[in-house]
Amino acid sequence: MGFEEMWAALLPVGRDPVTGGYHRFAWTPPELECRAWFLSEARRRDLDVEHDANGNMFAWWLPDGGSRDAFPAEGAVVTGSHLDSVPGGGAFDGPLGVVSAFAAVDRLRERGARPRRPIGIAVFAEEEGARFGVACLGSRLLTGAIDPARARALTDGDGHTFAEVLHNAGLDPGAIGPDEDLLGRIGCFVELHVEQGRALREPVGVASSIIPHGRWRFDFGGEGDHAGTTRLADRRDPMLPFAGMVIAAREAAERNGTVATVGKVRVVPGGVNAIASSVTAWLDARGPDDAAVRRTVKEVDEAARVAARPHRVSVDLAEESYTEIVDFNAALRDRIAGTLGGPPVLPTGAGHDAGVLAARVPAAMLFVRNPTGVSHSPAEFAEPADCLAGVEALTAVLDDLACG
Repeated sequence: MGFEEMWAALLPVGRDPVTGGYHRFAWTPPELECRAWFLSEARRRDLDVEHDANGNMFAWWLPDGGSRDAFPAEGAVVTGSHLDSVPGGGAFDGPLGVVSAFAAVDRLRERGARPRRPIGIAVFAEEEGARFGVACLGSRLLTGAIDPARARALTDGDGHTFAEVLHNAGLDPGAIGPDEDLLGRIGCFVELHVEQGRALREPVGVASSIIPHGRWRFDFGGEGDHAGTTRLADRRDPMLPFAGMVIAAREAAERNGTVATVGKVRVVPGGVNAIASSVTAWLDARGPDDAAVRRTVKEVDEAARVAARPHRVSVDLAEESYTEIVDFNAALRDRIAGTLGGPPVLPTGAGHDAGVLAARVPAAMLFVRNPTGVSHSPAEFAEPADCLAGVEALTAVLDDLACG
C-alpha cells in the first residue's frame, strides 16, 4: 500500500463532516481507530510491534536474524510522530510523519536495502495535550521529563484521570515513567512533520531548533449569582479580570517580542443568565529566549491581579509545562542536510516529541512545506508532490543512517 492509499485510509477518521477539522483525542474512539490502523500497517509489513508502559507504540524493522534483545551498540534509527490532534485540527500535523515512515520503509525494501541497524516507527501518545493538558505526554514520560505521579493525576474535561484512562485501555498506571531500556536501544530519532508556518520555501527543510514555549493555567475565583438581580457594585465577576488578562497577554507579547495566546477557557457554571463563579484560562507563550517568555508570563500575571482587585476576585497561576530552547544535535542535523543536498535549515515555534527526546538521544526533524502556513486548523495543507518529496527525503535519511 503506497503513501496515497495509506493517507486516504486515515483521512476520514475523527473528521468533523461540517468543519473538516479533526478531533482525535488520546484514547478516544477516533484516536483508538488511528492506533488500530497503525498496528494493521505494521503487521502488514511483518514489523515487530512494541507497546511501552506510557501508551507509546513502536514498529521495528529488525536486521536479518535480529531481535529487540540484541540491538547493535549504535542503537536503532527511529522515526515517526503522533496520531492525536488538537480540537478541530488539521489532517497533516502528526499523521504525515507516521504515514511517511511506513512509505519510506516500503521504498527501502523495494530497493533491496538491508538495514544494519534496526529502523523503528514510533507513535507517541498525547502529543498535543488536548485531553490532559500536557503536550508530548508520552515522550515526556518515556524520557523522565514529567513525574509519573503528576501524570497519573492529570484530568480531562470530563474529570477522568490519566490513570483511569490508562487502566481502561489495558495499561498499568503504576508502570508509567522513564524506560531506560527502550531509550538505550534508540541511537537517534528523526521526525518528519508538516511545517507550521510560512518560512519554508522549498518542499523539504531541516529543523535547527525549537524556541522556548510553555503553558500556564490561570484560575479566577469569584461568586456565582443572578445576572438580572445582582447589582454591579455587589458582583465578584471573574470574567472581568479574565478579559483583562487576555488583552494583557497580547500587549505583553508585543513588548517582549514573543507570542502569547489564550485559546482555551472554562467558565463555571456557564449559564447565559448567571454570573460566573470561576473562570479557568490557559495561556500559551513562546519566544526567542527563556527570559522573554518568562517576562511575558510575569507581566500577564501582574496585570491579571491588578484587574482582579477591584472586583474582589482571586487569581492563581500554575505552570503546566515548559520547554527551554532545544537545539537539535548539530552532527545529526548536518549529516541529514548533507544527505539531502543542502536543504533550508530553520527554527520552529512549535513543540514536538523530537524536542523532548533531544534531551536523551540525538534528534532531528524534517519539515514538509505548508503553502498556507496555517496549522492546528482544517486549512492546514501540504501539496501531494511535497508530501512525496518528504517521503523521498526520509527514505534517503533512513538509508544513510541505518543501511549505509
